[in-house]
Amino acid sequence: MDQRAELDLRHLRCLVAIVDTGSFTDAGIELGLSQASVSRTLLALERILGVRLLHRSSRTLAPTAAGLRVLPRARQLLAEADELVRETTTGHTRLRIGHAWSSMGRHTAEFQRRWQALYPGVALQLVRHNSATGGLAEGLCELAVVRVAVDTRRHAHALVGQEPRCIALASDDPWAGRRGIRLAEAAGRTLVVDRRTGTTTLDLWPEGERPAVEYTQDIDDWLAAIATGRRVGVTPQATAAQYRRDGIVYRPLRDAAPVDVSLIWHRRDPHPAAGAAVALLRELYGAAAG
Repeated sequence: MDQRAELDLRHLRCLVAIVDTGSFTDAGIELGLSQASVSRTLLALERILGVRLLHRSSRTLAPTAAGLRVLPRARQLLAEADELVRETTTGHTRLRIGHAWSSMGRHTAEFQRRWQALYPGVALQLVRHNSATGGLAEGLCELAVVRVAVDTRRHAHALVGQEPRCIALASDDPWAGRRGIRLAEAAGRTLVVDRRTGTTTLDLWPEGERPAVEYTQDIDDWLAAIATGRRVGVTPQATAAQYRRDGIVYRPLRDAAPVDVSLIWHRRDPHPAAGAAVALLRELYGAAAG
């Protein structure tokens, strides 16, 4: 049998403990082992790797050239193993909710406050990731807030509310002093659209009456293009709540259909707190609508 298959984490922990403490005796105290057990474990590791890892004498203990090569990799593997254990054991005591642009919009702070009060044992973390699933497909979160079409083959979902659309303008735009803009008027402007995660498509306008379009990659580029005064953007109200910037104003887009806001999660592996998150968000959006 290949001896390398016998390598396990206890060998690596022993090597690191010996080097960090400077002695077999202190390494044994740290690991809860006898000095003899520490020595045997190190010898086993050297036998498995086929190299001597430490220079040892009655007065000195130092890594060999091979030991210096092995130590950084050993530390990395141990850290990764510890992280794996932490991720697994804390999975149900932490809830990460991803979003592409604006989280829960004007409900974000209230959602966080209520969640902490209602579920103090489940730490909430909001994660921004500029992808269509807000980081869910990338493994960065357990739930995600989305305002685009949901792939129901891969993700379970729940509609939690709707948000009106607004138009983003430079603060010195001629329309900035108005109380609202109509879709037909916006068709005469150049529209900035995030084709990857944005909620705006040309389907909002009748064919033949659609605006010119310029594409951007994320919210910061989108805002920068609008601030120049040469472009405008159409977006859910949540963007106006989350991104109040100098040089940018938001005005209602009066005759545009609202945007659906949904929570999505992995169909086959739902987080135990998914239902609670859906219920709380529906309550917040419902209260706002009422």
